Amino acid sequence: MLLAVEKAPPVDAVEAVTRSVGVSLGALWVSFLVADMSGRALVRLVHVPIGEASAGRQQDEDVAVVLPFDGGPQEQVLRGQHVLVEQVGEQFVVRAPVTQRGEAIGLLEIALPAAPGDAAVARVSGVAHTLAFVVIANRRHTDLFEWGQRTTPFTLAAEIQRRLLPSAFTCEADSFTLSAWLEPAATIGGDTFDYSLARDLLHLSITDAVGHGVNSALTATLCVGGLRNARRRGNSLLDQAQAANEAVLGNAPAGSLFATGLIGRVDLATGAVEAVNAGHPAPFLVRDGVVRPLALLVNRPFGVLARRPYRATRFQLRPGDRLVLVTDGMLERGAAALDLGARLGELSELHPREVVRVLGDLVLDVAGPVLPDDACLLVLDWHGGHGDTRSTAAGADLDRASAPEPEDAGHLDGGS
Repeated sequence: MLLAVEKAPPVDAVEAVTRSVGVSLGALWVSFLVADMSGRALVRLVHVPIGEASAGRQQDEDVAVVLPFDGGPQEQVLRGQHVLVEQVGEQFVVRAPVTQRGEAIGLLEIALPAAPGDAAVARVSGVAHTLAFVVIANRRHTDLFEWGQRTTPFTLAAEIQRRLLPSAFTCEADSFTLSAWLEPAATIGGDTFDYSLARDLLHLSITDAVGHGVNSALTATLCVGGLRNARRRGNSLLDQAQAANEAVLGNAPAGSLFATGLIGRVDLATGAVEAVNAGHPAPFLVRDGVVRPLALLVNRPFGVLARRPYRATRFQLRPGDRLVLVTDGMLERGAAALDLGARLGELSELHPREVVRVLGDLVLDVAGPVLPDDACLLVLDWHGGHGDTRSTAAGADLDRASAPEPEDAGHLDGGS
């Protein structure tokens, strides 16, 4: 299978995998659906000869058909991270999540002429997991997958902002689960989030550049670039904050722009956190069902005053804790109607991947449909147990996945 992928052009890599499994299982048809950037739909990517009729957004010979989430089996597979088998007429459709380290990349669908046994279902699940790595590797070389995920055109500011975000919005490890999300404003407010794993440290950041449009996106670029450059040099957290400050102060496009931010490092062995708050809203801690803001020392924003030193705050995470970082777009203007603390308490049993989606929907409900400011959040669940304790099945820890909604009578749970 991997040899076929390597021989195929990057745009045909997914087809090489699906063709292989389809032939071996005697499938009637095979389909790959990529997760839409909105987090509220799947997009079926289809390759058709030019001149043939096609429904959906088209680029050259490729067609993207958007399938909004409606609570049906496709959404349930992605949310619960289980393989489902559904009888549709005389066909049996196997749906398997395409996931890597908890990041829901998409969905694999295979239609079979007869009910599959456990071995066939397990094979489809394994192929879907392989497909996740194929997509990750090949999207470096083509815009096909990102084009498919974009159901609305990007402005220049949005394009710049998108490049500042990590390539995966979700990460599962033995000691933590992390997921982040950004609901952009109509004019782009310069919000970003970032994370990176070292051997024994987890680096986190959330930033908010003042203003809107391209200048805001450029200020965010300087801020994130300064943080990443210092982090990759192995600098301390305080040095990272100072580097971001100097990057914005010395290079901001309009000379008077700045960014607020919250940066932190989590010791993966102990759960000890060191954090620097640069004029940013306080994070929330959810512990034993109680939600409270964390009082951190507040420093100046990035891009203000060159020589004043930054100060850090240290606190301890316990297994079962949830840490939530937000920008002011989750708290102010129309979003103030959302009782974020109460909502976080209600969502405590959901996977962070689902928490950020639900909160994004709620912000749009109260402040949208077009937001006046970016709304960004990062959710970190702390489990403890750094080492080799993670239990996975085809790219996801099923013990951490959100419980799927009750299935229709016609659905058969194929396991995973």
